[in-house]
Amino acid sequence: MNSNLWKILARFTPYYKDYIPYFIFAVIGMILASGGTAASAYLVKPLLDKIFIAKDENMLYLLPYAIIAVYFAKESGRYMQAYFTEYIGQDIIRRFRNKLLDNILSLDISFFHKYRSGELISRNTNDVERIRLVVSNIIPEFFREIFTIIGLVAVVIYQSSELAVYALVIMPLAVYPLSLLAKKMKKISRLSQEKISDLTARLSEIFNNIEIIKANNAEKYELNLFEEDNKKYFNLNMKSVKVTQLVSPLMETLGSIGVATVIIVGGKEVIEGVMSVGSFFSFLTALFMLYTPIKRISSLYNRMQDAVAASQRIFFLLDLKAEIKDGNKKIPSDIQDIRYENVILKYGDKMALNDINFEAKKGEFIAFVGDSGGGKTSLANMLVRFFDPTSGKILINGTDIKSFSLGDLRDSIAIVTQRVYVFNDTVAANIAYGKKIDEARVIEALKKANAYDFIKDLKDGIYTPLDEFGTNLSGGQRQRIAMARAIYKNPKILILDEATSSLDSKSEQKISEAIENAIKDKITFVIAHRLTTIQKADKIIVLKHGKIEAIGTDKDLEATCSEYRKLKGLQITKKEVKL
Repeated sequence: MNSNLWKILARFTPYYKDYIPYFIFAVIGMILASGGTAASAYLVKPLLDKIFIAKDENMLYLLPYAIIAVYFAKESGRYMQAYFTEYIGQDIIRRFRNKLLDNILSLDISFFHKYRSGELISRNTNDVERIRLVVSNIIPEFFREIFTIIGLVAVVIYQSSELAVYALVIMPLAVYPLSLLAKKMKKISRLSQEKISDLTARLSEIFNNIEIIKANNAEKYELNLFEEDNKKYFNLNMKSVKVTQLVSPLMETLGSIGVATVIIVGGKEVIEGVMSVGSFFSFLTALFMLYTPIKRISSLYNRMQDAVAASQRIFFLLDLKAEIKDGNKKIPSDIQDIRYENVILKYGDKMALNDINFEAKKGEFIAFVGDSGGGKTSLANMLVRFFDPTSGKILINGTDIKSFSLGDLRDSIAIVTQRVYVFNDTVAANIAYGKKIDEARVIEALKKANAYDFIKDLKDGIYTPLDEFGTNLSGGQRQRIAMARAIYKNPKILILDEATSSLDSKSEQKISEAIENAIKDKITFVIAHRLTTIQKADKIIVLKHGKIEAIGTDKDLEATCSEYRKLKGLQITKKEVKL
């Protein structure tokens, strides 16, 4: 086994100690299985010499029982080995898959912007499954075949050491071509795993965007794209089949040379009386049986390359670390103010925010307005620490938010966005998401969000299951579910990111009422698309190209800020066009 494969096994070393009793039973099973195979080859000698040639009647009644015992031991051992190694492999991979997802979830938001969701799903399912096959099946089978080879070689040498030289000299000749096949297999496996990731990502994209696909009659277009990727995956799999299936004819051809040589030399010794018929056929049986585990080992070795390629993709994800570092301080129980001081944020070389300075106090309603791409959402994302400022500070009660525990910080903040996240679970579970369900608090949150009137009329009330993405609710209803979730969390800071921009006027009114119920005694940030929703804001921060143009109330900005008047003017124009 090559060094890469040892690296795979080494990553699982911390788990192995938990399975020592299972390993013992598995090894006993391997020894029984391989020992039974070798014993069955050896029994050919007394079968021929004692029964068919010497006509020993006692052996006629003893040997069949020995054969039954040998095969029972062999198959019992095979079952033990298969069960216990499968248990070890399945359980290790279960834990490993949990660990992989745990690490992925700990990574920054920027990581999820970089990698497609379908690719991440593929790595946590398909790639991990390929490693599971190695841990559960291929490695145990590899060692069982090694034990079998040792047992059969012992029989071969015991029956005739001279013939063994002729028979076994062929084996080293097979190493070079088999190593070339293994290298080829590793390359194909890596390409195959990348392509199945593309297929998974393509399917994920199709199913998540099915409405726009159907609305644009793009079913055939998407099918053609999928068929192209699927065809490439098929071609790679066929290359894999070609390489894998070369092992057997290669070993059979080389093995036939050894067998032919043995028949010539051994047959001559039998004719001359140097070797008994039973010994020769026992030798020949062991030799024929020997090539089977050798072929299997060659095939298993090629399959291991699949796991080597998969492991490199998985361990890359497992070794990634979050750039957003956790703090150790607790968030103050009473947040009095939040300050942005000289904040600059860059995405690569692109300047997103430049020299941002403002303050928000307890109970204030702060609105961010500006053209699309002006940096409004980035301001909110930095407060939740989805991103950290490139320079400058964000302070809560005078303390840099980097000092606070990430979990504690995010527990203190609730976000409602234009995109509503609804999980395939009950209404109650969606409202109390990530926390214990308190029925009374769920109902209270729904009432404050103006959502209880339609929820109580559902078949099972708050325990009614919601479809994936909340497709059994209207847009306004989903938005009120999101607002109820934020209210249930009872945050110290509330962020509303264009939460009403896609709603009709009636739904917007309901959400606006819900907002008024939610913002009392909190610091509330609203990213506004419709400026009518922020006229009551204590401060409106006007952003343009990542800079603050002006700060003030609606009345102040109408009088002093041309950019704000322009934004309001644009909205009036759009409204007139709709009419």
